Amino acid sequence: MSTPAVSCVIRKIKAIGGIILTASHNPGGPDRDFSIKFNTASGGPAPEAVTNKIFQLSRTIEEFAICPELRVDLGTIGKQSFDLENKFKPFTVEIVDPVESYANSLRNIFDFAVLKELLSGDNHIQIRLDAMHGVTGLYVKKILCEELGSPANSAINCVPREDFGGDHPDPDLTYATDLVETMKSGQYDFGAAFDGDGDCNMILGKQGFFVNPSDSVAVIAANIFCIPYFQHAGVRGFARSMPTSAALDMVARATKIQLYETPTGWRYFGSLMDAGRLSLCGEESFGTGSDYIREKDGLWAVLAWLSIQAVRRQSVEDIMADHWRTYGRNYYTRFDYEEVDLDAAVEMMLDLELMISDRAFIGQAADNFEYSDPVDGTLSRNQGLRVVFKGGSRIIFRLSGSDSFGATVRLYIDSYEKDINKIFQDPQKPSSVGGPVLL
Repeated sequence: MSTPAVSCVIRKIKAIGGIILTASHNPGGPDRDFSIKFNTASGGPAPEAVTNKIFQLSRTIEEFAICPELRVDLGTIGKQSFDLENKFKPFTVEIVDPVESYANSLRNIFDFAVLKELLSGDNHIQIRLDAMHGVTGLYVKKILCEELGSPANSAINCVPREDFGGDHPDPDLTYATDLVETMKSGQYDFGAAFDGDGDCNMILGKQGFFVNPSDSVAVIAANIFCIPYFQHAGVRGFARSMPTSAALDMVARATKIQLYETPTGWRYFGSLMDAGRLSLCGEESFGTGSDYIREKDGLWAVLAWLSIQAVRRQSVEDIMADHWRTYGRNYYTRFDYEEVDLDAAVEMMLDLELMISDRAFIGQAADNFEYSDPVDGTLSRNQGLRVVFKGGSRIIFRLSGSDSFGATVRLYIDSYEKDINKIFQDPQKPSSVGGPVLL
């Protein structure tokens, strides 16, 4: 099952939670990455209070029991009961269709008849979807190809493999090279890639036109009523993670819809959704989602973009260009410095914080971001160093965890431009004009 599908089923059957075994968007396999993730009854990632309690309890375990070998028929849908010779309490294992419950939820969100006309009608568009040998391939084949009529050859790398075919299943310009090169040919109008567990996505237009994830959620927000779900449910609020560009802020300001800026981590969005305050959210690391579940959802994002195209009858590039003309453009980029010595990285961040605490940065111009959850008041400190410039441009430094190979330091640059003559530049090329002015 994809991670979004797990969240969907937890909510549907009112389970107390779910355990997800995943490599996410990292290289997977017997000798590569592997994670155990717990989602609560809401369907979302466990909050810190729950994970801290699990950790505390783990320190008190004195013994554990191992069940005898079970012979569960994983190929047959339905319930199977076991009593284990009265040595343990009888219990039931239920095998479910990994696709159907999730697909049914999407049918209630999007207009599948309109999408089918877009993908297989007389004037249909050509799409290319790359599942990168992750689990989303099952859903792409079932929903996009079989149900919505997109040709079978429009979906590639759709057979899930335990090691993702030896590749890195991260849907970005670096790793989704098969899709990027194919889209450059101009044969396809719309392209998308998904990560290993199906919660991340990358959107491409004709000739390989790249949609920055920060722009992607802003475009969906600006066209949110192209999606039937929001026509009925309304829009309660938007949210983005702090390092994500402020493109979504511009839409929220224009539409007068509440915007929340949270730390990195989907659980912060889940808290707002559970309180009925949030409808649409996104993060710069290729995650987008809405309140119908409590996880980001790559396939949902693709269907959202296709719904916008179906209503507006414009290409990805034209939709994006119109958006920039209306709201201005946030030129955005991120640099990752990986396998950095942890002690050195921590020392650097402390030195940077001292530097931005200098009188030159007094006021709202620079800080170490902290977040007070408006629902329960939980305070999350030390979420990243921000330097804010006149006009809304920002530079952000964030220490992104550590592993056996060291820490990762992320540098984010977000430069806002509203001059109509300057909004179609290449984000990676230096500006010919002076830099931003510090507040």
